[in-house]
Amino acid sequence: MFNFARMQHALYMQRALELAALGQGAVAPNPMVGCVIVHNNQIIGEGWHQQYGQAHAEVNAIAAVENPALLAEATLYVTLEPCAHYGKTPPCSLLIIEKGIKKVVVANVDPFPAVAGKGIAMLEAAGCDVVIGVLAEQGRWLNRRFFTFQEQKRPYIILKWAESADGFMAPAINGPYWISSPESKLLTHRWRAEESGILVGAGTVLADNPALTTRLVQGPNPHRFVLEREPFLSSDWQVFDAAAPTTRLVYQQNSLVEQLPGILQKLQQQSIQSVLVEGGQHLLNAFLETGLWDEIRVFEARHQLQTGLPSPIPQKSYLFHSEIIGNDQLNIYLNQKV
Repeated sequence: MFNFARMQHALYMQRALELAALGQGAVAPNPMVGCVIVHNNQIIGEGWHQQYGQAHAEVNAIAAVENPALLAEATLYVTLEPCAHYGKTPPCSLLIIEKGIKKVVVANVDPFPAVAGKGIAMLEAAGCDVVIGVLAEQGRWLNRRFFTFQEQKRPYIILKWAESADGFMAPAINGPYWISSPESKLLTHRWRAEESGILVGAGTVLADNPALTTRLVQGPNPHRFVLEREPFLSSDWQVFDAAAPTTRLVYQQNSLVEQLPGILQKLQQQSIQSVLVEGGQHLLNAFLETGLWDEIRVFEARHQLQTGLPSPIPQKSYLFHSEIIGNDQLNIYLNQKV
């Protein structure tokens, strides 16, 4: 049976999700949240969480309403459950109640323990009509980093590499070698701006001397992490310059695979919500073997190398998206558990 109300809810929630996405790269470890306020089928206020530590989406949307008297007859759409605790800002649920808003539509319940249904309970106790689960799947995908961080107690992991058409990620010769196109390199810098951290092994530092910054685009530099068996790298390498913070992660001589869960736990304890792994074959294969990854992004070039270092093979994954970037084909795989 056709549900007109549900269709309207989806329409305005889609707009709220679009607004939420504007906060990508700026709000972690908070989630991206968007909010739309509707009165008589007209949007009268919009807002999103723009910067970590600053006003939440609901606060910005309510402030954008020119005639506050309309709020008592309005519906508030928000992509994530309004908070119910005092953090860096007061509870949004309390603000909604104070403004007299009687109907609230939510995409996802917040998994953060300080909220986790408490915001919805506060609204309902005050007499608000709360609708939950509108475009929930889209909302969860948008905030997949946040949900992974909260539910699995580790960062969201994105593995990235480039490979030749015949499946090699580096030639047999030593030294830096660019396999992917300039367009792919530019896109990689945009990706770096979207994640909290970036991780490489000491071998990548020695081979490529990467800066691991977003210097080709506008956006924040991720926190750089270098994985070493012992802290032997000197401070002369680019990754240790002043462009962004860098942390050494030292692991014992035994298997990296065994220690990877503990390493990710350390990152989670530092509030690193997501990590782009640009390491070499050894590091990438360790993530693949443990299954502790969420996305794989592979640039496949058109040329062949004939010989060299074989690329990792995506395991227990499915192809989610494919497109042409410059002269390369970008393939994005998701973990089957996602």
